[in-house]
Amino acid sequence: MNSSHDRKSAVKKLKTLVYSTKQDLDVFRKNIEKTFYEPVLPNRVECTEHKYANISCDVLMPEVYSTEKIMIYVHGGSFVGGSKKAYRGFCATLANVTSCRIVVPEFRLAPTYTFPNGIEDLQLVFRSVFTEEQVARSLDSANPKKPEQPEIIIAADGSGASMALALLLNLRERYRECISRVILFSPWLNLTADSPLIAEKKVHDEVMSGDCLRRSADIYTYETNLSNPLVSPVLATKEQLAGFPPVYIQIGEKEILLDDAKQFQRNLHDAGCGCELDICPDMMYMFQMADEYLEEAHTAIERIGKLITYEEEKIDELTLTRAPLLEKSLNSEA
Repeated sequence: MNSSHDRKSAVKKLKTLVYSTKQDLDVFRKNIEKTFYEPVLPNRVECTEHKYANISCDVLMPEVYSTEKIMIYVHGGSFVGGSKKAYRGFCATLANVTSCRIVVPEFRLAPTYTFPNGIEDLQLVFRSVFTEEQVARSLDSANPKKPEQPEIIIAADGSGASMALALLLNLRERYRECISRVILFSPWLNLTADSPLIAEKKVHDEVMSGDCLRRSADIYTYETNLSNPLVSPVLATKEQLAGFPPVYIQIGEKEILLDDAKQFQRNLHDAGCGCELDICPDMMYMFQMADEYLEEAHTAIERIGKLITYEEEKIDELTLTRAPLLEKSLNSEA
């Protein structure tokens, strides 16, 4: 069982992800990298840098991964912070448990680049990943049964969830059909002035506050655009959500964002789309990124691993790629 000291330490760490009115922007960005950057990645996950459509991305590869799937992760950071470097450790853990390669784009941030610049970067990365995966399939003569379309998973947290959903809402059907699942951690779904989190004063939990949401939204885009579903996805219409891929939302029971997540789930169900809401008892905003303090972080990420790998259980060896280090080890044992 976690001690009260561990919980306080976790909350202190997680508050680094949330931009407040009292912070200098440069200090906020540096603090995220200082707090979350891990120089040595867990579980022997390899990290390489690759440019998709001239946008720098991390590509994280676990020792064993499915060649059938690739994940694009859109990091949070209140629209103004966060980076692939800061999220490298968390995404490496996610790559390991899901047996999946993960692409983490370094998209443009507000206030220098406001809406929709970051979303445009994500669109370019998505199309480039799609094209490269499709080409790789066409060249793989060893497995003629491979699907024609690549299978892409979209994952995101916090403010990144708003941008990831905007990406999906903007995609043409051809591209959207190849997305097998959407995974959202503590998503920001409603940034309008009418949102109870923003309209009411002093709304907060242990980590997040309505004032932080308001401040970040004001920097990200102009006021009259906050009701745009590309900014506040909870306002997307049934027609816009039609044909949406299955969505999985993992969120803490103590979060002020929970009601918006429940409403988004209802909206997806009304549109005939699947949405699983995983509410983690007694947990706070983005607790998954404080795994050194919270046992619940490990079990929550393991559930995501089971969710993604469940369909892989019967895949034959042609769909798996092992890193050279593991292959060498296995060969030496033979």
